[in-house]
Amino acid sequence: MKQLALIVSGFCLTIPGGVGTAQNYPVKPIRIVVPFPPGGTSDIIGRTLGQKLTEAWGQQSIIDNRSGVAGSIGVANAVKSPPDGYTLVVGNVGPVAINHSIYRNVGYDPLRDFTTVTLTVTAPQIVVVHPSVPARNFKEFTALVKSRKDKLNFGSSGPGSISHLAAETYKLVAKVDLVHIPYKGSALITNDLIAGHVDVCFSDMAVVLPHVKAGRLRALAVTGPKPTPLVPGLGTVAEQGVPGFEMTSWWGILGPAGMSQPIVARLNSELSRILQTQDIRERFAILGVDPAWSSPAEFSALIKTEVEKYARLVKQVGVKVE
Repeated sequence: MKQLALIVSGFCLTIPGGVGTAQNYPVKPIRIVVPFPPGGTSDIIGRTLGQKLTEAWGQQSIIDNRSGVAGSIGVANAVKSPPDGYTLVVGNVGPVAINHSIYRNVGYDPLRDFTTVTLTVTAPQIVVVHPSVPARNFKEFTALVKSRKDKLNFGSSGPGSISHLAAETYKLVAKVDLVHIPYKGSALITNDLIAGHVDVCFSDMAVVLPHVKAGRLRALAVTGPKPTPLVPGLGTVAEQGVPGFEMTSWWGILGPAGMSQPIVARLNSELSRILQTQDIRERFAILGVDPAWSSPAEFSALIKTEVEKYARLVKQVGVKVE
């Protein structure tokens, strides 16, 4: 998935019917809902962008961590809030594009209940194991899994999360088996992975890279279409025995349906500016994620495409809520 780097012209503060609202916004703190526990990628993105909005506008950005049901609880809370621009949510591919196909009722419709603001970040996942797992690369890991009578286990951010679907897709394509251990966030998986309670995880890079560099975890591959410069010599899953395999995560800022267009334009403009600054580029590079800004319409189109894609994948791999 290529980084989106398009800023659509035409957004301005002179849109009829919303001038005063947009010019005065914000006049009070902005609540940014993070639908996962503190310490994960969504949390890091929310806090980083929230801090920058506070610096730019002089109004506090309050991070509200509301985890549960693979991110759906926090997202549902956000979209049921007044569409006044003072409640936003850090939405990622899981709760925004996947959960609707996993759970009977997530409390929102991904194609109707959001006001999209902008895409913010894209990133591959990274496959990591506890150092006790005797595999130095992904080819060796697949051979190990096939040779073991007792099954290795993998952790995920919950049933239907992209970390879960990535592992299930790998199992399907490589014809291997692993035991699924679901968690309520990537930070929680990482703790148990370091402790040796989990063997392997398809993880967000931002969460595990510090532990890879410190030697507490071993990286085997990345799930994107190309290697990452953050871990020199680390190949992709596709080039290590699973041709065609690719999984890319994304995050964006959304609000409840019905937000004022001038306020959306103001948020889009400021967040796009922030995402292009050298400071943010350097911070996010360390985390292994790429800034990716877009117009609201482009983000809406991406969500529609991803909802359809993951609905097919969920059906194919037979994901069930545990």
